[in-house]
Amino acid sequence: MVVATARVELHLPGSGSLKAKRSILGSLKGRIRSRFNVSVAEVDHLDLWQRSAIGVALVTNDRRFADEVLAKVVGLISSEPRVEILDRHIEIS
Repeated sequence: MVVATARVELHLPGSGSLKAKRSILGSLKGRIRSRFNVSVAEVDHLDLWQRSAIGVALVTNDRRFADEVLAKVVGLISSEPRVEILDRHIEIS
C-alpha cells in the first residue's frame, strides 16, 4: 500500500474577504476531486483572506501512479490564475 500526500501553500492576491477566498478554494478543490479522485481539504490559514494551505491525499498500490497524480494536481493548481503557489511538499510512503 502506498500513501501519498501533498501540502501546497497558496497566496490568493485578489481575495478581499473570507467569502471570496472560500469561493476560489471551493471551485479549485471541486476540480481536483472530480479530475483525480483524491481527498482534498484546506488545512491551514483558515482565517486569513489571502493565504491558504491545501492538503491532498491518495492511497494506491503503485508508487509511480501516486507520483504522477500528485504532480498533475500541483499542475492544475498552478494553472489556476487566481492563486500563486508559495511552497509545496510531496511525501510518498
